[in-house]
Amino acid sequence: MSSNLPTSSRDDLAAAPALRIELPPMPAREGGYALEIQVGLSARAGERLLAWGLRPGPVALVSETKLLELHGAPLLASLRAAGFKPTLCRIPGGEESKSLAQAAALYPQLAAAGVERSSPVLALGGGVVGDLAGFVAATWMRGVPFVQIPTSLLAMVDSSTGGKTGVDLPAGKNLVGAFKQPAGVLIDPALLATLPPRDLRAGLAEVLKHGLIGAPALFERLARTPQDFLSPTASGWPELIAEALAVKVALVREDPYEGGRRAHLNLGHTFGHAFELCSAYALPHGEAVAVGLIAAAALAREVGAAPAALCAEVRACVEGLGLPSALQGIAPARARAAMSQDKKKRGQRLRFVIPRAVGEVVLIDDPGAAVDAALREVLSR
Repeated sequence: MSSNLPTSSRDDLAAAPALRIELPPMPAREGGYALEIQVGLSARAGERLLAWGLRPGPVALVSETKLLELHGAPLLASLRAAGFKPTLCRIPGGEESKSLAQAAALYPQLAAAGVERSSPVLALGGGVVGDLAGFVAATWMRGVPFVQIPTSLLAMVDSSTGGKTGVDLPAGKNLVGAFKQPAGVLIDPALLATLPPRDLRAGLAEVLKHGLIGAPALFERLARTPQDFLSPTASGWPELIAEALAVKVALVREDPYEGGRRAHLNLGHTFGHAFELCSAYALPHGEAVAVGLIAAAALAREVGAAPAALCAEVRACVEGLGLPSALQGIAPARARAAMSQDKKKRGQRLRFVIPRAVGEVVLIDDPGAAVDAALREVLSR
């Protein structure tokens, strides 16, 4: 399937200069890397890999069959034209693929492909593909180059950047993982044209999160004109993605391994990960985060850190973007128990990120009954 962008719009956007965000070298571990954002960029992947200093030769391309059918042909042609020899490593779709078993299934494929210490692993897909492929790249031969080519909005604005990789266990999400900074991130907004509407809305939850953390103008646009962000072919995607990423990049630069303020990026996630676990991961991550943002705002209200109007404002914005503002079938007590598996807790105490205002968040330790009140606000049997 080709992009649904009108030809004139697609050509105009592709002719525009690529938006580029640089991350500096990460202290004592890996070098810096670039995030490049431009319509049509995935069809120039081979050229960009060479520009980043990656050497031609074997490449492992990890993706789902459906995504390869949609977006694989121009990407593969570009890689081959640049002297790379790609091997397709197909994985099933869905959160179930983020597992140690699926990682173990990929290692023999990398061996058969001749992937060596200088050979890159490429991830073409959403957060599941990126997290799994990044974990495999971090652990194969103690680390090989890794390139992210995100196909979902959620991955474009969040999971493809920052170096977090990992897999799930039955006990919880992302409990096994590693920090693996990519060699680069290629963001092609044209790939959004084939994204299902529900997945596009799920990605907007992460955009909204970034607005709440540190981009008030972005939050206000989402709240005021949500219809402008519900079409995958809108012309403003490169700038929107760059604006959302700027919030994350600023925190990653300051705190690459989540020892301090980078934890602000977990806004809505302590709640959201518990909701995902309670649904056996049937609930999409973005929808869980959307409800988690409302719960975090309700928690801020309960502890007196924010006015009640902020929670109402966050709820209205979530609903305006077509995202759920409450969940059925999860008992608050069950969600509370699921939080005990959260890897971000300190000692035996959970930590929550809560908004004090649009553009200002703080970390607090578990305030007890206030958490239960926030859960009751967004959950019902």
